[in-house]
Amino acid sequence: MNKAVKDATGCHRAVIAGHGSFAPAKILTNADLSKIVETSDEWITTRTGIKRRHITTADESTAQLATKAAKRALAEAKVKGSDLELIIIATITPEMPFPSTACFVQSALKAKKAFVFDLGAACSGFIYGLSIAQQFIESGRCKNALVIGAETLTKITNWKERSSCILFGDGAGAVVLERSDDGRRGIMYSMMGADGDNWESLSCQAYGSRHPVSRELEDPDMVYMRIKGREVYQQAVRRIVESVRDCLDHCNLTVDDIAMVVSHQMNARIIESAGKRLKLPSEKVFLNIGEYGNTSAASVPIAFDDCVRSGRLNRGDIVVLVAFGAGLTWAANVIEF
Repeated sequence: MNKAVKDATGCHRAVIAGHGSFAPAKILTNADLSKIVETSDEWITTRTGIKRRHITTADESTAQLATKAAKRALAEAKVKGSDLELIIIATITPEMPFPSTACFVQSALKAKKAFVFDLGAACSGFIYGLSIAQQFIESGRCKNALVIGAETLTKITNWKERSSCILFGDGAGAVVLERSDDGRRGIMYSMMGADGDNWESLSCQAYGSRHPVSRELEDPDMVYMRIKGREVYQQAVRRIVESVRDCLDHCNLTVDDIAMVVSHQMNARIIESAGKRLKLPSEKVFLNIGEYGNTSAASVPIAFDDCVRSGRLNRGDIVVLVAFGAGLTWAANVIEF
């Protein structure tokens, strides 16, 4: 497990200067899904909390979604693309195998000064990205960074598999981090973890070097996401609870000090179960999965953006961002917003 923290006294802090999100206009409701697979609005809502999800058209790509979210975050931060020094994009549905999706976004933003790269940690990717950008800013290497989570999961969804196709949506969220010597506001602490032994719990196995495009697949459905639901549920609740407790312990905080926990929106039942184990009041656990479904790396930044814009999180509040995803991976940040 990798931990990163800085003493607040006399150090640089990575402060969220702007945030934004974007979701495609096309909507797929539970009623729409009931025409594709054997399901119903009641069945999906009861088990997941999802009511609808935004999905890309054939002409929309991950880089396009990422760019639109980024422009909203940059506008709020009053930062020009040309002033950016670092761009990190967390995604498991990149524009193409290479170059990185971040290169396409850099070009669209005219961010010629920035060095850029993609990060693949699935649903935990955005928080991993914040943690990495935090290090560049705290060390003095960069004065700002753009961190984006962007996914087009519906392009690798098996629409014949009821247990998984009901879950996923597309979207992007972004934050602009800036260096501050305030000593209080900003990312207070970050933690990351992984367990590669359980990689089969969540995977998309083709096409990579193990199952290359040049070789016929034993199972054509390997091009789609696969989920072992019960295993994921148990691991997700456990790791979310552990991660939040680690954050509270390390920062000498209690539940009363936290204004909000913004979790990866994988399943409302998982998030609510973790909240109960942490003894968090329901009003301190943010949920927007009903509108977007599971958007993997885009989930946390979209939820964070929604949380702030809905008035449930204000400047000076302490928020915990937490995620769990394929890998298996998990991560959390404590931020004084």
